[in-house]
Amino acid sequence: MKLRPGQLLCIAAILLVGLNLRPALAVISPLIETIRAATGLSYQAMGWVTGLPIMAMGFLALAGSTVYRLGMRRGVAIGILLVFAACLLRLLAADPAWLLGSALLAGIGIGITQTLVPGFIKQHFPQQIDTLMALYVSMIMGGAAMSAAGTPVLLHSMTWEPALAMWALPALLGLALWLLATRAFRDPARMPATAATPAAAASAVTVLRPWRHARAWLLAGLFCASGSCYTLALAWLAPYYIELGASPQRAGLLLAVLTLFEVAAGFLVAWLAPRNPDRRYLLAGCTLLASAGYLMLAWIPLAAPWLIIAILGLGIGALFPLTLILAMDHASVPRNAGVLAAFVQGIGYLVAGLLPFAAGQLRDSLGSLESAWSLMAGVVLLSLILIRRASPASAKAFDQHCRQG
Repeated sequence: MKLRPGQLLCIAAILLVGLNLRPALAVISPLIETIRAATGLSYQAMGWVTGLPIMAMGFLALAGSTVYRLGMRRGVAIGILLVFAACLLRLLAADPAWLLGSALLAGIGIGITQTLVPGFIKQHFPQQIDTLMALYVSMIMGGAAMSAAGTPVLLHSMTWEPALAMWALPALLGLALWLLATRAFRDPARMPATAATPAAAASAVTVLRPWRHARAWLLAGLFCASGSCYTLALAWLAPYYIELGASPQRAGLLLAVLTLFEVAAGFLVAWLAPRNPDRRYLLAGCTLLASAGYLMLAWIPLAAPWLIIAILGLGIGALFPLTLILAMDHASVPRNAGVLAAFVQGIGYLVAGLLPFAAGQLRDSLGSLESAWSLMAGVVLLSLILIRRASPASAKAFDQHCRQG
């Protein structure tokens, strides 16, 4: 299907929006020792700087039906505006209250945005759902890579507070492009009845309530594993290598390279997913990679750090978009797809948001992060039990059951 120029501009806006959904979180990790020295926060408290916004993202995703009342176009714009404001507030981050407040505000903005984007993609780009979702998630991880590598470099010319605040600029650009590109895209909730598709009409009658379905909880469990993999590395990989003797610049580079491998894996998923409707084989493969990476991080972190980063990045980078794509496979109705994706992300991010805090507590108690990495590897391996049940036939049956009410 050939895309029109307006659609291509809209896709560019979606990808730029995705690019802005992680810098507010990723900039903390490589500067954690600098921030601790300036604010006096413990490792446990620093875990909340990353964990709090992730938990806010989870709550916003669970409130998906309420968030959808904002309208997809307007809601995404509000979300990116809040991210922009949160980054600006980092100018006051020397005060721990402002640092935590900006983290919470960023989490609210990110939560609103990523709750609405999957439904928008499903509604307006149903033929490109696999590819576009994988590219969108890749851009999310690309934003983390850009900020993790760039922020330590900014410290050469400014103090850490404006270095954090600089990421307001791409958020402002993303907001402008989104408003420009989506002027012609109406929200499904505001379409007249005569213009609605049969699927959209059906969704108005039968609204999915995912918490009532064991299948939705299975999908949420898988996203808990993939989301936890991602957030734990995002929060603590750089501080871990700083403790092992790396400079903040090198630690930030390691985190950036990790996320670049995640981006590469996302692009690979964008190519492989449409050719592999049975997602279980891809999910099992990247699960094993992520587990191996975390075990190597715990046991032999200095033996081959770049190999560890590559293995871990490829595993996490493929696992994260695949679990979202799998959730979208279970709903052909755009509204139901958005609600299901929001539920899955909500539960996943609530669990994943606890991981940076828990790892920080382990670090304060035990003096190292090796136990956190080993526990993460075990949890990811357990998700193979859930993956085995995620067949295309079961996804189709779930979708049919939901459409029939």
